[in-house]
Amino acid sequence: MKILVINGPNLNMLGIREPGIYGKNTYEDLCRMIREKASELGVEVSLYQSNYEGDIVTRIQQALGQEDAIVINPAAYTHTSIAILDALKAVHLPAAEVHISDVNKREPFRQVSYAGMACEAHYIGLGFEGYLRAMEYLAEKYARSE
Repeated sequence: MKILVINGPNLNMLGIREPGIYGKNTYEDLCRMIREKASELGVEVSLYQSNYEGDIVTRIQQALGQEDAIVINPAAYTHTSIAILDALKAVHLPAAEVHISDVNKREPFRQVSYAGMACEAHYIGLGFEGYLRAMEYLAEKYARSE
């Protein structure tokens, strides 16, 4: 199984950006945790981060025929990008949405998730653990489908 993990804008600034909300661990720490989890689950993982909406859309499209599932934290694009929603719907891959902070307890504009409308599982406010749970969910679903 191949899982694509996509991170949106400013997640490359983890550990620096608002540590009271996002914690002190860095993006590199997150990537290491994801790779370790992939190894534990026996799956391949591709990691992708971009601050640009169109690049995220393109990477989702490139997953078609290459990866089996997507874990996505679109970050700020969660609340604005119909293009990311449409790309997720177009590729028809199982997807899980992750947010490090609990967006449902933050500003009202953060409580709408366009990308989440194309995701079958949601891990919100669990910190980095949300990524690991999303990977477990998708790996279990894949194993059941074989």
